[in-house]
Amino acid sequence: VTKDQLNTGLRGQIRYRVSERNLYAYIFGVKQPIVHVMGYFTSVLRERIANFEAPEVQKLEPVPGVEITPAAIGVSINDLRKNLRDINDHMDRECRSSEARYGVALDATLITGIDPPPEVESALAAINTAYNEVSSDISLAQAGADQKIVQSRRAVEIETLKAQAEVEPLKALADQLHELRKNGKDALAAYLRNVRLKLFSQAKRVILEVPHD
Repeated sequence: VTKDQLNTGLRGQIRYRVSERNLYAYIFGVKQPIVHVMGYFTSVLRERIANFEAPEVQKLEPVPGVEITPAAIGVSINDLRKNLRDINDHMDRECRSSEARYGVALDATLITGIDPPPEVESALAAINTAYNEVSSDISLAQAGADQKIVQSRRAVEIETLKAQAEVEPLKALADQLHELRKNGKDALAAYLRNVRLKLFSQAKRVILEVPHD
């Protein structure tokens, strides 16, 4: 019986051997040691399944307009199926004492499947499908938002570089004019004259203002 009060069926394998270090318990301790080992194994397994809780995972951030029910997140049968390896490891640890108690050592305990009642299987499948669809939609939305953020950052970087590229020539020109000014007014006037001559040589038409008397 699981934590949410569902009767489940189990499929698996148990490999055992007679312990040479404790033959007395196997031969004289109990009449049917294998039955005792199976009973002990079953009781430990029932206790583990009844109280099993899946390890905590990162919770999905709430999305406006999307509601995830607790049943879709914490269904114990789904948790058991996803964590069969942890359950098998737990059973191996708990059943090590069988060698000292009954003279039977469990070489391996392997639970391969957990089957819910037939009337619950379809409901679990529907819950899993809905949860997977919601998780997929949320992941796609987060990926799209992250991509837009990255694109926005790159656009800002590009515009910043463009602005810096336009400012640098102006700064260089300002520094050059400042150095010319240190050499006197004649140097600055000569620089302006040369710039005008260059512009005149490149212009196709020049309009000059003629003073009137």
